[in-house]
Amino acid sequence: MDSFSALIRTASHEQHVEAESSAFMADLLCGRLGVDAYARYTEQLWFVYEALESGAARLASDPVASPFVRPELFRLAALERDLEHLRGPDWRSALTALPATRVYADRVATVARDWPAGYVAHHYTRYVGDLSGGQIIRDKAERTWGFARKGDGVRFYVFDRIANPAAFKREYRALLDAVPLDDLEKQRVVTECKRAFALNTDVFRALGEEFPLSA
Repeated sequence: MDSFSALIRTASHEQHVEAESSAFMADLLCGRLGVDAYARYTEQLWFVYEALESGAARLASDPVASPFVRPELFRLAALERDLEHLRGPDWRSALTALPATRVYADRVATVARDWPAGYVAHHYTRYVGDLSGGQIIRDKAERTWGFARKGDGVRFYVFDRIANPAAFKREYRALLDAVPLDDLEKQRVVTECKRAFALNTDVFRALGEEFPLSA
């Protein structure tokens, strides 16, 4: 029988690929969009991570979610430093969420409040994704827009408190495999992982509409 972590990875593969292959992300990674599009994407990430990390404190003693509340993963401070670099010291005053981003962040806040196992689904799709594929975005951003290597503008992608990402991901998968849930609840978590990827894809779609690539 497949482990829970393998079940999640396999079941959500299609949604994961769809999110990664969105037109907006493809255009961004190929350097066809300007730094303003990258900054706008970074703004949207702030809303999602604010929901993830403001919800973490109340889950610190929850038997299901607490093993995943790992301060070394937290991204909000790095995002805020990036946004100050990208948008200037008054970045908060102009910060706006796209409607799709608001739906995504609201869902994260809801599960953080009402369903710890559902919170784990969003935690997995975001942090493990950014620890993995996010490194591709960092490298492209540094080369395309001239950010200092692992410096301001790309600090969101720099997990400097995780010395060995591969080992960390193995440990994370072991935590998933050990999560105290029955089979029905595990299936609900898998479904929520798919939902998380779909919500992320909706944000990419909305960004693509805001930054249509002129032929």
